[in-house]
Amino acid sequence: MPLAFKGCLTASEAAQAMAAGVRQALPDADVVALPMADGGDDTLEVLVGSTGGKLMAADVRGPTGRPVHARWGVLGDGETAIVEMAQASGLRLLSPEEMDPRTTSTYGTGQLILTALDQGYRRIIVGVGGSATVDGGTGAAAALGARFLDRGGRTLPPGGAALAGLHSIDLTGMDNRLRETTMTVACDVDMPLCGEHGAWTFAAQKGATPEVEGELAAALEWFGQVVAERCGVDLRSMPLAGPAGGLSGGLHAFVGAGLLPGAELVMELTGAGGRIREADLVIVGEGTLDGGSFRGKGPGSIAAQARSAGVPVVAVVGQVGDGVPDLAGAGIRVVEPLVDHANGAEEALARASEIIPLAAAAAVRRFLESSPLRYN
Repeated sequence: MPLAFKGCLTASEAAQAMAAGVRQALPDADVVALPMADGGDDTLEVLVGSTGGKLMAADVRGPTGRPVHARWGVLGDGETAIVEMAQASGLRLLSPEEMDPRTTSTYGTGQLILTALDQGYRRIIVGVGGSATVDGGTGAAAALGARFLDRGGRTLPPGGAALAGLHSIDLTGMDNRLRETTMTVACDVDMPLCGEHGAWTFAAQKGATPEVEGELAAALEWFGQVVAERCGVDLRSMPLAGPAGGLSGGLHAFVGAGLLPGAELVMELTGAGGRIREADLVIVGEGTLDGGSFRGKGPGSIAAQARSAGVPVVAVVGQVGDGVPDLAGAGIRVVEPLVDHANGAEEALARASEIIPLAAAAAVRRFLESSPLRYN
């Protein structure tokens, strides 16, 4: 049940590679390859594919304002639209030279939501993660009709830095169809908007220097204060308000969207919970296993469900990063990094499709050495 290995394999590709490895170790096992997502990259494909839905596309503004061709979809129920913000406002859309969370915007994500509304959908899931932005969702809300003004009544420019000049919020022009729409945000990590673990902490990977990180942290703090005063919603310490540079919190405050951990929502919609309870062993995976993997993200959430069902878990990951908790306590019995089967991270990334089966087979064998597995 892997997430995408960013930069090399989709969740579906990773799941198939892991399944091949399990069959090497256990030729007679009944193996189910089930790709997973947590609100970030690949959430659209995982949910559409697993529910028998359909993919569509629209031309919208990318993070820098340049047009991008972004996909969105409809789940198999024919009634629920799925918007993946990474398609319109994601980091993967930018070159390293273009990354600048002071100016990048979620406007295109709002345009995708408008597209779903235009097509008649009134149940919308927004997957948030993999963003290039730290704009508090103001870009998306602006596309939906909101206005964010400075002290002189002028519209703020796009991006996170401009939030420091926010004085008033005008929601009177918001699209009326939102009043009859149920929107749910699938959050890829559990973090508040502000504070030590707030949305600004991911700014570095979006191109921010330490100085810019401080600027964005202060801008978000001020933004949170204005939103609390003008909208009556305090996002600053609210769980799940910080993902995707505050997009989740913005959609909650300005559109009334509900916020849910993305991994849990995806497991519910794909029926993964039932699969876990029926399994003898669950294999999770992602590019980097670190502290964030256990703050509402895929591997930690899957391991928690498996642990409650009494099912052991092993992890096949690109590498192990900082902040990993006690893995045994989290329900993970074995961790097998791809870098242990390659000459460094660069080769592991380049040859991931070849190395994942080797790592998955090794992980299963290591588990079997200490815990004989019974399966039908």
